Amino acid sequence: MLRLTPKSKRNISRIIPFGVIWLFVGWILLFVQEAATLNRNLNPTSAISVTFEVFVFASIAVTCIGLLVGAIEVLWLGKLFGKNSFSQKILYKVGFYTLFLIVIIIVIYPIAASIELHKSPFDTIVLNKFSNFLISIDFLSTLVSVAFSLFLSLFYAEISENLGHGVLMNFFTGKYHTPTEEKRIFMFLDMKSSTTIAERLGHIKYFELLKEYYSDFSDAIIRYSGEVYQYVGDEIVISWKYEDGISNNNCVKCFFAMKDSLKKREAWYTLTFGITPTFKAGLHFGKVTTGEIGVLKKEIIFTGDVLNTTARIQELCNAYQVDLLVSDKLVQSLQLDPELQSRSLGETALRGKEANFELYTIIRK
Repeated sequence: MLRLTPKSKRNISRIIPFGVIWLFVGWILLFVQEAATLNRNLNPTSAISVTFEVFVFASIAVTCIGLLVGAIEVLWLGKLFGKNSFSQKILYKVGFYTLFLIVIIIVIYPIAASIELHKSPFDTIVLNKFSNFLISIDFLSTLVSVAFSLFLSLFYAEISENLGHGVLMNFFTGKYHTPTEEKRIFMFLDMKSSTTIAERLGHIKYFELLKEYYSDFSDAIIRYSGEVYQYVGDEIVISWKYEDGISNNNCVKCFFAMKDSLKKREAWYTLTFGITPTFKAGLHFGKVTTGEIGVLKKEIIFTGDVLNTTARIQELCNAYQVDLLVSDKLVQSLQLDPELQSRSLGETALRGKEANFELYTIIRK
């Protein structure tokens, strides 16, 4: 049985809303058109009458077009224009998709007309109707409708990219409208010597470094089912639902995959910034309360002792001279692969905590 990777699942979940948006917008525009004309075809020489067969075909067609646009956006164009501003991305993409969708209309219209007229798409009657359509107001109306669907889906994609796909979907579904208790794994990851690096590079250059640094983590986080909870200066907080983080040792493998990502670009960082960033991290899990909060600006946040504890664990990396510290509670829940080896560092007191914690580090053999 084919098992999808976390990255494939994420891409599919990002593409599907395009198809849904195009379908619903298409239905709404069709309803408005039919209501305005009292379900009469006022221009039968160029416009297609909406029969049941045409309606079914049109619904399938706009959904497939939306999914195709989504696939292009997620797998190609989104990466191509990833570093452009919001307005530039919208402008460039609308230009590209306008040409692309004109081609789609030219392909789809004869098929829809052939269904309406019960003729071959290459029949003279169908081709005459198609030529009339290209010089009619109906063609411009179709372009406007398609452009609206396109703009709405691209706008959704940009908002989703900025807020985070999972966060936006949770807002839509109202999943965290009321507080919910969850068991989650957290990783607090902090850049080493960040203050020194910032002073050396200056604010602008340091910010550019941070953008590249966080970008290099993206693939590893997606591949190992993580979710970015927060960026706080040079610190990133990554979260997993407990089952996702434990499965395949995802929470630990994500750490090493991020290390590998930076290692691959070590020469580029040295050439561009004069340094190669490194980081340390703490891992722990426990129950948190999750919910929407805020009036002027809404966010989905986590609250609970596990967050403070994970932050305190990460702070001790320098003291133990290791890059990764994991709570004994989490190590006991993991079934480490043969290439991963845990080593106890003994018990220690965490700042602000009464009970001692046994901490481990995990290394690759």
